[in-house]
Amino acid sequence: MTALQPDNTSDPPARLIARLEAIVGRGNVLHSKADRFVYGYDASVFRGRPAKAVALPGSTGEVAELVRLANSEGLAFVARGAGTGINGGALPQEDLLVIELSRMNRILEVDPDNRLVVVEPGVVNQDLKLFLAKRGFGFSYVPDPGSQVVSTIGGNVGNNAGGMHCLKYGVTSNHIAGLEVVLPGGEIIEVGGKTPDRPGMDLTGFFVGSEGTLGIVTRIIARILPLPEAVLTQLALFPDLDSAARAVSGIMAAGILPAALELLDRRSMTLVDRAVHIGFPDAAGSALIIELDGVREGLEIEVGRVREICTANDAVEIQTAETPEAADRIWLARRAAYGAMARISPTIYIADGCVPRNRLSEAIGRAIEICARKGLEVINLAHAGDGNLHPLIPYDQTIPGEKEKVIEAARELLAMCVEMGGTITGEHGIGVEKQEEMTLLFNGRELDAMFSLKLAFDPADRCNPRKIFPVAMFDRLQLSGP
Repeated sequence: MTALQPDNTSDPPARLIARLEAIVGRGNVLHSKADRFVYGYDASVFRGRPAKAVALPGSTGEVAELVRLANSEGLAFVARGAGTGINGGALPQEDLLVIELSRMNRILEVDPDNRLVVVEPGVVNQDLKLFLAKRGFGFSYVPDPGSQVVSTIGGNVGNNAGGMHCLKYGVTSNHIAGLEVVLPGGEIIEVGGKTPDRPGMDLTGFFVGSEGTLGIVTRIIARILPLPEAVLTQLALFPDLDSAARAVSGIMAAGILPAALELLDRRSMTLVDRAVHIGFPDAAGSALIIELDGVREGLEIEVGRVREICTANDAVEIQTAETPEAADRIWLARRAAYGAMARISPTIYIADGCVPRNRLSEAIGRAIEICARKGLEVINLAHAGDGNLHPLIPYDQTIPGEKEKVIEAARELLAMCVEMGGTITGEHGIGVEKQEEMTLLFNGRELDAMFSLKLAFDPADRCNPRKIFPVAMFDRLQLSGP
């Protein structure tokens, strides 16, 4: 894992600022020392260098002009949205131009007949959901990362974000039909589109999850789905993590596919209780939040089957929400979890890895052991249905050596996931956080194949440089010369 440090950079030349302002307008260029320093941060524990300057375009044409200007000035550039990423993927790795897309936040078209919506990258995930709901379209955009109230669709596309409901409905890539992209040379292309089964290579698939390293997405054609006829939410409480994990396997083995299946350990339940007063009983050592949706008649049968499976796996209590308000209350226990962690620590490292779901309990147990050996606490949350672990490690980064200890623990957690047949990220992406850990999952030939794709789009590595791949691959590129 790469640990970036802020670096002092010179003030941007007046000539550069004037050229940027000519493109996006005087009020849409940030270049004070404080502004440039702030954009060396995101929601991760990593730190980049201060930006050369920050430009806020309002259109695809302006993005393309900014990219061409950056090329003419020999500057690298990085696209940025809300800055909610936790892998350091939007941090400046060098003295570069930040292209901030928050002004491009329009919902351009809603097409219920074709189940599509067209948006700009700065649209906030939850704002799109609320827009569709308030106008009574009867549809929703399903991907719902935990950061949905602030994260943008463009950032979700870049990291192929998951979320609570990806178990049944898939991650972001399953909901993207097409993109408009500004390439690293400043050219504008369209990939995918509104019609299915387009011929040729799946270029849309190349860009979704590429973390802004192949180009800058400026328009998104996304799929929307009809709202289900009924939604039922259950909260099942268990004496320990093992019984909850067995219930997860039992539900999936029974052929039931919940819309969401979330797990909390006792420590997270305690912290959530302190913050929002859910009222978990002392006898509960873990909790499952289970959401089922579909046709009402069949749903009642599935709710009964889930109850039977949880009871057979020693559930101490099972609640079924009778009203939307009661369902919201259950979900609050999960959605408030990250915020509740602030009560115990100024900094929380959020790990992200996947294991086969039948090894979930074992993985959580080993995560606890790894952290305990290093004198660290760990609080466990998981998208249990697809084995996506989110161990949360609280620490104080003002204590010398503490951050390094946490990063080492996280590296061991990722190695454990790969050893168990899993992977190093379920939804948060690679960025700078896991670029060295890519070697745990891929061999040299596989990495070279992916890197060759990066270089095909961006041979000078100017578009979000030195991300995703191990640093040595970029060093080798520089040594080889033009």
